[in-house]
Amino acid sequence: DFRQMDYYAVENYQLPIELMMENAGLQLARLTAQFLENKKARILIGVGNGNNGGGGLVAARRLAAWGYDIYLDLYSKIDKELPKKQLQRALAFGAKLEKHSNPDIWIDAYLGFSQRLPLRSDLVERIEYANASDSHRISLDIPTGFLGDTSGPYFQAHQVLSLAASKKILYNLPDQTGIYIADLGIPQLVYQKFSVPMPPFHQSAVLKLIRT
Repeated sequence: DFRQMDYYAVENYQLPIELMMENAGLQLARLTAQFLENKKARILIGVGNGNNGGGGLVAARRLAAWGYDIYLDLYSKIDKELPKKQLQRALAFGAKLEKHSNPDIWIDAYLGFSQRLPLRSDLVERIEYANASDSHRISLDIPTGFLGDTSGPYFQAHQVLSLAASKKILYNLPDQTGIYIADLGIPQLVYQKFSVPMPPFHQSAVLKLIRT
């Protein structure tokens, strides 16, 4: 379980959640920038009140710092300590607390690995609107609404950025979905303890997974 890997790294390697959130958001911003043609691109980032939302807010801050036009779609009240801190930082960097109806890129950081189905109806409406739009769509970690089954409503991302390692359920996504893996800074010894192959992050902090 990847959550156990995270907890183990936190407890044994002084690697705080906030630092891993910073790494996740930076890698998400880097991946997003690969699909941006110019600095006038409008980016909408959907966030919730969890660590995944916090990662999305870090990406909002980094992309805003690079000069992009950032809009935030808050799916729920942001009142947990870390996401709240990241929201304040993103707003200070110029992210706008409004939902853009036609963004060039729509980033899904609404819900993370711990999401439960069925989704709330207002979130289903957001997802269906996103899927019907012309926006380029990117999901952080696990697409919202997707727990291995593509028959229900889920955020149909063009790319998914999996955190730390590839997750088996992502192989159930359509073949054309690009799967990438982000380096969170978890050391090799943790991968070895959990018998998970460590991606070659020494080559790049964001790696594209080649499906076999």
